[in-house]
Amino acid sequence: MQKWMTGLLAVLVLGGLLARAETPCALIYTRNGLTADGKKGFVHDNIAASVKALEELGRENRIAMDVADDPKVFTDDNLKKYRVVIFDNSNNAAFDTEEQKAAFQKYIHNGGGFVGIHSATGSERKWPWFWQLIGGTFGFHPPLQKFTINILDKKHPATAFLSGDTWAWEDEFYVIKEQPKDLHILLAGNFKALKLPEKTKKIAESLPDSVPLAWCHEFEGARSFYTALGHKKEYYSDPLFRKHLLGGIQWAMKLDAKP
Repeated sequence: MQKWMTGLLAVLVLGGLLARAETPCALIYTRNGLTADGKKGFVHDNIAASVKALEELGRENRIAMDVADDPKVFTDDNLKKYRVVIFDNSNNAAFDTEEQKAAFQKYIHNGGGFVGIHSATGSERKWPWFWQLIGGTFGFHPPLQKFTINILDKKHPATAFLSGDTWAWEDEFYVIKEQPKDLHILLAGNFKALKLPEKTKKIAESLPDSVPLAWCHEFEGARSFYTALGHKKEYYSDPLFRKHLLGGIQWAMKLDAKP
């Protein structure tokens, strides 16, 4: 009887390992490191809610999700497990060593996918290569408020579910600097139509009428998707926003690609 139970347990464990090996995997990375001058930066209170939402999306769509905030996960061997790395509301220093950066670059060059959510553009603010990957670096935002998002691509998985030409939303409207020219813009908004502090109104004059809020591009062998949306923890329970995230993740993982 004992041998039978041991054999059954071994079969179940092996079956679980094989199922995991066949399931595409994602790494949710939430590192909020120190600022460039060595201070503790702003940490969003949405991280627990965003991780929970991503894990639920993974279970619903057969994507295994691992979660980490320690840059030691960035090694060649460990990154081989993942189809996408998701910088989930990360901020400031994402890596501790040049070896970790090199492993991440190698992962991207080998075709690994990348997704950035909201404050992820605040990560690695001094690393131009990272700006190119994610699509820029955080500049500023006015106070959180309601605004209208213009849907510029209605066929991309991150936007195809949206009806009409616009999406009514409330968020921090991020203005991103150092943006590469090859970005495919999915969502945008009119920054000048916002309620702006007096000092920001002067900056707004230099901005175009249409400011990007979500985009994707092919970068050095990888697919990269970013959305500036997602400040409040409540948003991660919103069905439309969750579909937006899922579509971007699946696209970055090339799950839409034909075999």
